Amino acid sequence: MRTYHQLTQGQRYQIYALRKTKHSLTEIAEVVGVHKASVSRELKRNRGQRGYRPQQAHELALERRLKAVPRITAKVWAIVEKLLKQDWSPEQISGRLKKEQGIRISHEWIYQHVLSDKQAGGVLYKHLRCQKKRRKRYGTYDRRGKLPNCRSIEERPAIVNTRKRLGDWEVDTLIGRKQKQAMLTLTERKSRFTLLGKVPRRTAQAVQRQVCKLLLPVIDKAHTLTSDHGKEFAGHEQIAQLLKLNFYFAHPYAAWERGTNENTNGLLRQYFPKKADFQSFSMKEVEQAMSRLNFRPRKSLRFKTPFEVFYKTSVALTS
Repeated sequence: MRTYHQLTQGQRYQIYALRKTKHSLTEIAEVVGVHKASVSRELKRNRGQRGYRPQQAHELALERRLKAVPRITAKVWAIVEKLLKQDWSPEQISGRLKKEQGIRISHEWIYQHVLSDKQAGGVLYKHLRCQKKRRKRYGTYDRRGKLPNCRSIEERPAIVNTRKRLGDWEVDTLIGRKQKQAMLTLTERKSRFTLLGKVPRRTAQAVQRQVCKLLLPVIDKAHTLTSDHGKEFAGHEQIAQLLKLNFYFAHPYAAWERGTNENTNGLLRQYFPKKADFQSFSMKEVEQAMSRLNFRPRKSLRFKTPFEVFYKTSVALTS
């Protein structure tokens, strides 16, 4: 008998990315790991006025869940609130209640309770150690910056270093003025072919969505992806699952291990200076910069262009 599980935020981003690339409901369901009826229901129930958007869909689902008949009794919530006032974290409360009393209540559910209390004028939120205006909904709550389940670059196949095959990518983000917006950069190691995409904020959700959006059209040329340990790559497991590739992380403070991408970022600064406001750049300007890099002959490629090497073709550029 199959057990029903509610969709996670990562799965909603997968649905969004696959829908954008015209995949069928059956194909989406197979990748996400749910029945196609669940995908169809998700697209209908959590759709906004501007269509299906994963962040909005997740918020709608959480709101609907909060309005449902409560599964947690008033007695349990009283215990939760008592422990919160003793400055226990939601994770500590969740773990200890399960250990001592067998009560199952997720830390996310407790956070939602605190948020509802705050909106009603309550002060439970003041007992949280981290009182940011918006809580991140991804990765771990460990504030030390360590991402879970990272595969080291040392595990990466040796063929990646030889640059003898297409499909080994490096990824990074360029930061705009006051860190308000970022540019996601993807560079293929053998051809130096570059893909660019703006992200409104350097969050795991935005980066995950943009990586999938850029690589899905060339998924047949995507075997590995290597990044640094930035928090924006907390969704690496979802990216690897969706694109069916292996995601690796370079060693901390070892930018040379992603030298191809670092070099590309340096070239892009000609078009997107460090002090520039990325919000002022249109998609046309972003695509123009990407085109400039991909159709520029490289000495390292024997004066072929990244486009020619990546697509195994030739283009007349000087006539």
